[in-house]
Amino acid sequence: MERRISRALKVGDVAIGGGAPISIQSMTNTDTHDVEATYAQVARLASAGCDIIRITAPDIDSVKTFEALKSRGVSVPLVADIHFNHRIAVALAEAGVVDKIRINPGNIGGEENVRAVARACRARGIPIRIGVNSGSVERSILEKHGGPVPEALVESALYHASLLEKQDFYDIVLSVKASSVPYMIEANRLLAERTSYPIHLGVTEAGGGNSALVKSSIGIGTLLAEGIGDTVRVSLTDDPTEEIRAAKDILAALGLDKNPGLDIVSCPTCGRTKIDLISLLAEFRRRAEELGLMSLPYKVALMGCAVNGPGEARECDIGIAGGDGVGLLFKRGEIVRKLPESALIDTLIRELLSMREERKT
Repeated sequence: MERRISRALKVGDVAIGGGAPISIQSMTNTDTHDVEATYAQVARLASAGCDIIRITAPDIDSVKTFEALKSRGVSVPLVADIHFNHRIAVALAEAGVVDKIRINPGNIGGEENVRAVARACRARGIPIRIGVNSGSVERSILEKHGGPVPEALVESALYHASLLEKQDFYDIVLSVKASSVPYMIEANRLLAERTSYPIHLGVTEAGGGNSALVKSSIGIGTLLAEGIGDTVRVSLTDDPTEEIRAAKDILAALGLDKNPGLDIVSCPTCGRTKIDLISLLAEFRRRAEELGLMSLPYKVALMGCAVNGPGEARECDIGIAGGDGVGLLFKRGEIVRKLPESALIDTLIRELLSMREERKT
């Protein structure tokens, strides 16, 4: 797919825009003043594959937490989430302990305050993300458009960008989020047409569980498939590490994952299925994660029909297909050998371990 080429900038050592790989973001949900809890969650997010981590900075004292995190060797870029008090943004920038600032210029005071933030960030090479959602659009813009419709979100974002541009500041990332998936999609399409700034994608207040995953997959996935978007956050009412898993799945489905891991293909089962494929798939996922196999760049198939399975999964590197108490191990659509059902997952895991060793040599 052809991607929209936006202006390029860097958040720490992570490139955003300019055709750089799509980066994955999340946000801590710990008390920012609890350094130990915040550090532990940052470490878990980084380990899960989060490229950029946002932390709320509610007051000047929160600067100490950012300082502590950097002093402990946190290398993943940190974003400070600022609302209302521009002095917090200035203090973080001047301390050199933050890699990006997220603000809504409209709620930090007049142009003098915006100028102070822009000056501090420019001196340290710190980009600014302007985050607009349906709950933060100015009253005048809402009245003009009759509510937080896509056009209103975009007008607000571009207005805030213009405040920074007046200060000759252009290291800007824009985001226009909505809880309505159609509004979110249309707003980002409009934004992509009207500016060259990199775009941060997300469906805000998506909720939790399957419905939230569906909303984010449709909203973020649709835009990425159209070439729109430079960095993403899947907002979930859940452990933040689940946001990383979901984002990776969306990117992998579109072939945009910069670190592709196992691509697991499995059939939905039907009346022809004679093995407990649902349980076998769950066991395979669990063991592959425990053994660190999920990062291998292979396509693996688990099919329920020994007659059609190998053919349907011909493009897979390796897989199994079940019969009535037995199954087949196959590679590239070619049958290797027949196995009892009880040995299918053990054999598949052993084969992948062997393939991993071969990659090392």
